[in-house]
Amino acid sequence: MRPEARCAGSAAAPATIRYARACGRRASPRHRNPSENRALTPTLELRELRKAYRDTVAVDGVSFAVPPGTVFGLLGPNGAGKTTTLRMVMDIIAPDTGEVLFAGRPRSRADLERIGYLPEERGLYRKMTVLDHLVFLGELNGLPRREGRERARSWLERMELAEAAGKKVEELSKGMQQKVQIAATLLHEPELVILDEPFSGLDPINQGLFKEVLAGYKRQGRTVVFSTHVLEQAEKLCDRIALISRGRIVLDGELAAIKREMGGNSFRLVADGDLGRVAALPGVEQVLPAGDGAARVLLAPDADRASVLREMVGFLDVREFVGAEPALEEIFVQAVRGAA
Repeated sequence: MRPEARCAGSAAAPATIRYARACGRRASPRHRNPSENRALTPTLELRELRKAYRDTVAVDGVSFAVPPGTVFGLLGPNGAGKTTTLRMVMDIIAPDTGEVLFAGRPRSRADLERIGYLPEERGLYRKMTVLDHLVFLGELNGLPRREGRERARSWLERMELAEAAGKKVEELSKGMQQKVQIAATLLHEPELVILDEPFSGLDPINQGLFKEVLAGYKRQGRTVVFSTHVLEQAEKLCDRIALISRGRIVLDGELAAIKREMGGNSFRLVADGDLGRVAALPGVEQVLPAGDGAARVLLAPDADRASVLREMVGFLDVREFVGAEPALEEIFVQAVRGAA
């Protein structure tokens, strides 16, 4: 007998089931062409979302828009408000104030059928086989059983899990279980995919596989939103970003444009000597070692480059000190300090 799905309030069901859009009912599948979205209408838009728990404000006036066909990163340290924001998008928790729009209108419960969601808390029925579990989750998202089985087998091939189809979930490693949940999120071909810390539990090889999956999804014109505190991953994947700190958006927009705008204070340093001393110089905000005598140096907005260079040549044999495109980590540090 297949286990029954439980509604979001049930603590007994695994997280994947608790967050199923169809919670307690079957929905007819919707297969809309993402290109039907009007170019100027964001797939997802948040307007002044706020959520507080007693005296703690978890999300404080968060607003951003996600254009169709983009990979959007909601970035920030642990505890910044990323998960709370995504849970409000998915109607798992209600905002105190603010609004969530999907395709230009207030997001409804029916719209959730068109969204694939991978929650931060992972959860699968450990006694079910991998294939049966994917078919079951597909049914929750409106897929007929036969079509769900065909798609499940296809996704297992794509995620290099075909040999695990008949195994019970509890027999899989943590990384393999994570890939099963990723497949479940994408099984019903949602128009919008929301992923909360999706790289957790994946080794470098499977991270590369997942990046290929996301790239393929983007090529289909679909929209991806994912949260992460690992800025290096986001820098390689995102078209647009929003940086969140202490519940507030401190910077958002097209990543390439942000780098151009904020690139004036970032420099590449190549020198012989103790690069660690550079961080203590007046006007230096951050030093990121790059190996082989090289480092990325972020200066304060009011720092004088020539003065910093004069200080460095006093203890370093400087071979290169030139402007460079800032890394996302540098941008985040600068944005957070500027908003403080």
